[in-house]
Amino acid sequence: MNGSPGRPDEDATIIADSLERPELFGELYHRHAAGIHRYAARRLGEGSAEDITADTFLTAFRMRARYDLARSSAQPWLYGIAANVIGRHRRTEVRALRALARTRHDPVAESWTDRSDNRVAAQAAQGLLAGALAALSAGDRHVLLLVAWADLGYQEVAEALSIPVGTVRSRLNRARKKVRNALGGVDPTLVYDFQEVAGRG
Repeated sequence: MNGSPGRPDEDATIIADSLERPELFGELYHRHAAGIHRYAARRLGEGSAEDITADTFLTAFRMRARYDLARSSAQPWLYGIAANVIGRHRRTEVRALRALARTRHDPVAESWTDRSDNRVAAQAAQGLLAGALAALSAGDRHVLLLVAWADLGYQEVAEALSIPVGTVRSRLNRARKKVRNALGGVDPTLVYDFQEVAGRG
């Protein structure tokens, strides 16, 4: 842990203060839980999202004394913890992605599309994308989905996964190439949202 917290509203300050007043950690939950929940729901479905979110914040609370206070935003740190928790559920994620690729209908899909007229077209894209995501290594999938679904930048992904920015770039390039090939040449940056896939199909 190095550096010192800055403004009182920064995440780092909340974490530091929570060491003596644990109840303050709840503010971090209020700030970031919705984003972590959305990310977990997209990765593993609504049924697992609550548990993933709870495990993420419980782990963060237990590890808060080791937080690097030089980092004012805890968002990358929390997504990194969430990625590790999801990693422990990797078989569930891969099984769900493969089911979606095979059947084009899976409970996880409920997290990815709404009930609209574009649903049928979106399901066709879902099958291709889900198969491509299932075929990625866990590391490549984490990087791609943290960029795509958590809207993290390269540096934030590097912080989240404790890897160099260069590794983020190479994993992202490799993942995009594999997904692009699986989608018949469609740029995966255009298919982060399945509704967008349907609209461009």
